[in-house]
Amino acid sequence: MNQLSRRVPLVDGVAKVTGALRFTADLDVEGLLHGALVLSTHPHARVARVDPAAALAVEGVHEVFWHGNTPAHLYNSSIWFSGQKALADEQMFPQVVRHIGDRVAAVIADTEEIARRAARLIEVDYVDVPTIFDPEVALGHAGLPLRQDDTPTFLSPVAGETFVYGDPEAGFAAADLIVETRVTTPRSHHCAVETHACIARPEPDGRILVLSPCQSVFAVQAVVGQALSLPSEKIRVQKTPIGGSFGGKAEPILDPLCAFFALKLNRPVIIRYDRQETFTATRTRSSVTGRMRIGLKSDGRILARETETLVDIGAYCTGGNYLPSSMLQRLVRLYDVPAERYSGRAVYTNTVPAGAFRGYGSPQIHTIAEISLDIAARRMGMDPVALRQRNLVGPGAIEPWQGLDLGNARGRECLARGAEAFSWVGRRQRGVGRGRWRRGVGVASATHINGCYPGFHEETTASLRLLPDGRAELICALHDLGCGADTTLAQIAAETLGLRACDIVIVPADTDTCPYDLGTRASRMTYICGEAIRRAGVSLARSVRAAAGLELNTPADDLRLEAGTVRRRDDAGIALPDLAARLASRGIELPAATESYRAQANPGSYAAHFAEVEVDRLTGRVMVTDYLAAHDVGRAINPMLVEGQIHGGVQIGIGYALYEDVAIDLATGRMRGDSFSRYTLANAPEMPPLRVLLVEEGEPTGPFGAKAIGEIATIPVAAAVVNAVNDALGTELTELPLSPERVLAAID
Repeated sequence: MNQLSRRVPLVDGVAKVTGALRFTADLDVEGLLHGALVLSTHPHARVARVDPAAALAVEGVHEVFWHGNTPAHLYNSSIWFSGQKALADEQMFPQVVRHIGDRVAAVIADTEEIARRAARLIEVDYVDVPTIFDPEVALGHAGLPLRQDDTPTFLSPVAGETFVYGDPEAGFAAADLIVETRVTTPRSHHCAVETHACIARPEPDGRILVLSPCQSVFAVQAVVGQALSLPSEKIRVQKTPIGGSFGGKAEPILDPLCAFFALKLNRPVIIRYDRQETFTATRTRSSVTGRMRIGLKSDGRILARETETLVDIGAYCTGGNYLPSSMLQRLVRLYDVPAERYSGRAVYTNTVPAGAFRGYGSPQIHTIAEISLDIAARRMGMDPVALRQRNLVGPGAIEPWQGLDLGNARGRECLARGAEAFSWVGRRQRGVGRGRWRRGVGVASATHINGCYPGFHEETTASLRLLPDGRAELICALHDLGCGADTTLAQIAAETLGLRACDIVIVPADTDTCPYDLGTRASRMTYICGEAIRRAGVSLARSVRAAAGLELNTPADDLRLEAGTVRRRDDAGIALPDLAARLASRGIELPAATESYRAQANPGSYAAHFAEVEVDRLTGRVMVTDYLAAHDVGRAINPMLVEGQIHGGVQIGIGYALYEDVAIDLATGRMRGDSFSRYTLANAPEMPPLRVLLVEEGEPTGPFGAKAIGEIATIPVAAAVVNAVNDALGTELTELPLSPERVLAAID
């Protein structure tokens, strides 16, 4: 059917634009009760008293919950599967709140309006305890994160990672230039259109059903089970359509609460956060302070690199303990560096918890490394493109930390083709200009992973079966976050079966009907789930041809699937609905196939981004005036969706470089950027003309040669923009975002 490399519209696009698609908050559930939370106004305090009397007196209020009448089980909201070992330091309602926005109490009522009105009547007494807002200060609050009984101490570091490869000291001794930098990246918020919401409903069989706009139904099942001390078989989770996530809905936040309330009241319960609650009481990207030391030869060859990262994970561990190692994994996949030394630490602070956010450590570490490399290029008088080209890994390279083959790595091609398309040399030769407005150009390279291999459970199972109407049903725990993953995966299935993407009926992720899968994380959907689906499709096609061969009196090997029909070489054939009808009339089960795929590789996706900026030296404002993104995608299953991912990634990255910061006040712990009126995004007027260049050289281990695009699309952006600003001004700005105040201070 030639479904590959085609600009197929979203399979759910019409439902979305017509409003037919129902999101969690739109669902009409009989007998639904509504919850509203009381969130802490103190950054670190013991909750000494909760008086619910006034709230309970409000007509329509069913119950008030707080630490005095809810389970105190410790859990970790980032676990992927039941029984996973992770530092458990969260509770539904902790007696000691650890950040402004931490949960204190909840009101359950007939309507959301009543619940919120009653929540404002709850009286809470706090006893403040010492706070830590600065990650550098947190290092002084040192100790083991767990006691012998596995209860948390909230001492730092929570986790760390060290790595030494080669002989760094010898490399630095042989270097002609050594550059040392300190780069800081901000806390940014996901800003998904849909705020956090969840519904839980008791089932007649005694189980609890959770309806969640999540990134993994099995993660929700595991977290709810840990928080409520319930076995997995007592919890069913169905994924609801999701209005954006970017990692913000990777961790179940409201789900344990909804499940408990529904079980206690024997009624379905919904909690829906408003925008401010989503800012202050969910997750952010972690802020990172990075120190980098690079030793180079005069020809640009990197001889040694030393990196230290300090990661602020906020009030709770969540998945922050993985960040130091995740950043190391991404760092060593980009350049061929013969000697590395790395040290990363994650620390607690009394601020909103950090969590997954598009790239999970990659934007931070690549921003640190690429700004540092540009500063080195400027100091040694070398073209930044030439310096990167001198050191980038190539196809078949082996990264030094895990010893993994990086696959058909085409970062060099991205850089070379991108530089030519962007007219890099000509723009640099034109100079920065004179007077109030200065122009500069910047470049940054990046890489990212394709799945979690060799980590836990990096496998998935896909089932396809022929339907009576000639379409095919796909069962695989898929979690489209609004980016079109279902469409891409439907194209893969359709290609194997001679159908159109719209002929693939995708069953929503459901713990009752889908085999276990990690969910949407780690850029694994196309590369991992796509390969399982491809294999299932090939297997189903084989079974369909065998069944059709009996009807057509033709060997199966002489048949092909095309346009919903099984055809012989002379083009005679049988339509799939007719084949299904004949089989059903004889009581023969319609063909089906199930295939499991366990990853055996984790190749790199690569990119090179080029930015041009204009800087107003009077106001300090920066405008990105032109942008080009070159990406090694292996093969673009759907070029339109790939380009869309890159456009969105660039928007996030420009905000990361210039605007976005939740701005925790280091004196009070209060989040200053807690709403769209106070949190600045890169909106349409701030977006430049944007060109996308796809490098499609194929990845042998990917489905039809495809690799991931979702996360890497945003990873190089901030560094490319910052490097362009430094080029325009002749500065060495390293503290993000580049606010006008910081730009003006650097000029002065």
